[in-house]
Amino acid sequence: MLVAQLAYLQIVYGGKFQAEVDRTDKTVMTGNVPRGMIYDSKGRLLVGNSTSNAITYTKSGSVKSSDIYTIASRLTKYMTVETTDLTDRDKADYILAAPNKSAQVVKQMPKSDRLDANGDALSNTKIYANEVKYLEKQGIHLDDKDLQRATLFKKMSAAYSLSTVFLKDKNLTDKEIAEVSEHLTELPGISIGSNWDREYPQGKSIASIIGGVSTEQQGIPDDEINSMLAAGYSRNDRVGTSYLEKNYESILSGTKSQRQVQVGSNNQIKKSTVLYKGQKGGNLNLTIDSKFQKMVQDDLNAEYSSAKAAGITQYSDGAYAVVTNPKTGAVLAMAGIHNDPKTGETSEDALGVINRTFVMGSAVKGATVLGALMDGVITPENNTQNDDPIYLPGSPVKKSVYPAGTFGSLGAVQALQFSSNIYMMNLAMKEGHAKYVPNTSMVMDPNIFSTLRGYFSQFGLGVKTGIDISGETKGIEGSTTTSDGKLKTGSALDLSYGNYDAYTLIEMAQYISTIANGGYRLKPYVVQSIQKTKDDGTKGAYTSVTKPSVLNKIDANQDDLDVVRKGMYAAVHGSGYWTTATKLADLTPAVAAKTGTAQSFYYDPDNPSSDPPETITTSLVSFGPYDDPNVAMAIVFPNLTSENGSYPNILAHQIYTDYYKITGQK
Repeated sequence: MLVAQLAYLQIVYGGKFQAEVDRTDKTVMTGNVPRGMIYDSKGRLLVGNSTSNAITYTKSGSVKSSDIYTIASRLTKYMTVETTDLTDRDKADYILAAPNKSAQVVKQMPKSDRLDANGDALSNTKIYANEVKYLEKQGIHLDDKDLQRATLFKKMSAAYSLSTVFLKDKNLTDKEIAEVSEHLTELPGISIGSNWDREYPQGKSIASIIGGVSTEQQGIPDDEINSMLAAGYSRNDRVGTSYLEKNYESILSGTKSQRQVQVGSNNQIKKSTVLYKGQKGGNLNLTIDSKFQKMVQDDLNAEYSSAKAAGITQYSDGAYAVVTNPKTGAVLAMAGIHNDPKTGETSEDALGVINRTFVMGSAVKGATVLGALMDGVITPENNTQNDDPIYLPGSPVKKSVYPAGTFGSLGAVQALQFSSNIYMMNLAMKEGHAKYVPNTSMVMDPNIFSTLRGYFSQFGLGVKTGIDISGETKGIEGSTTTSDGKLKTGSALDLSYGNYDAYTLIEMAQYISTIANGGYRLKPYVVQSIQKTKDDGTKGAYTSVTKPSVLNKIDANQDDLDVVRKGMYAAVHGSGYWTTATKLADLTPAVAAKTGTAQSFYYDPDNPSSDPPETITTSLVSFGPYDDPNVAMAIVFPNLTSENGSYPNILAHQIYTDYYKITGQK
């Protein structure tokens, strides 16, 4: 009867069973493509890819740990790997994957590690956990070859089903490639491929702006897993993690290749067919000229070194500069230095231009004057005011840097030329309908802060500029009332001349550009265009070109703007001892500028003090040529111990000299 039944099964169902053995499933697998390049405004390669050979592993569905153990053991005959980051658990997993090893360990374990209190077998998960603990308790000792096998086993086991991981892509020798290639038939899932790393042919002077890319081990950031998986990414994909690399991830990453694989009943890949070879990542062309960028960074380094040599950087946290085209919003250069006051060590920090805030001082007075003109408390024809100090109870006298009585009265142009704090405070008092009697409490409209800040925001001060780099912060507003709810009238006056709220340097650049271009607040940007990549790796067709984007036009006419522009021109070319920016007077073509000095304090987060050291923050905004501006800049040297040295002015002069030279202007 048994023989008859076997014959029946073989004859009737033999074909079906054989078909099941030979069954294959078709699955589509995706593969990464080379990441897009980043070029400067002159076509110089800023960020590229250095390609290297790699040994890869593609994990088939439901492959057994013992199979991975066998492959890893065979691989170490032909290649070596670094043995780092192996935990005791990793080592235990490797040991237990050896054929019959797990069963041997289970037999050696105490019954309490295999059975519960009722004598029933524990779950497989609990038993395995006890196996690991047993091995760890016994002590795990692996020789160098086993450590290499364990490293490979860990990488291969961590791969997701039908995903590819890199087993070795650094320092891979020709001999290793040849020997692995020769034995691929005995190494299921192993292939010879390639990997890439970002490289910076022009140096890393703006690497902080460009941002970073995750490693294969890091994969997708935790806070973006769901959205990126939904977009077709794999967990171990290398993606942009910050700034331009992150902002333009969908462009730079390209489109993955697709392969259709046939997986047999033994879960091994039997056939692979390319369905789509993928599209290489698109290329970014920046607005920044890397040559000019280096000049600006070098100029900044030189001036900051001078400040250090003068012994006034004890509490300084760095210095920053940004140059833009006021007609378009294009960023031409971004440079920064971060200084550690405790160690004196410096590092490049271009991103500080968009994510650090400082009280800028008088450099913002152009916005104050234009706000008053828009408010109607002065006009282009009638803007003269007395220049008498202001006395408030419980507060030091509020005056300008020059001695009281230097000027009996000033017009708006002169007030900008000589940087009169008194003039700006008088404007705020008029806008706030202040009732002022010297040495008595002053009453102002409760909305004075929102009035002043409303005008400032039209220029971009205190609001995000919208620059196409992730991580931008906005200015910080000081409080408007005291602890008992009273209006801080004195602080409102401080706000008027730039000694209260803090702004980022990119906000300052947007503000001065708005004055330079006739009142249009433009969105700053660093990506000028995007191009496809051809099959040979060269740049292809344009997919987009950035056009100037007007965020708003300030509510001022040309006559109002001319008042401020003339005041900033006079600050450079005017006569008189208290003229503030005369170091720029010899530039050709001529420029306009406004300097700033603010009282600040050094805050040590490791040692907070109720009486922090006082410091000085010096700044400058400028545009040129005066008659037809095509360059604007903002500079800040925060937290110096002295305002002597005119570092922003000297730096601005050098930047203009470099810019005029590189653009051929005379």
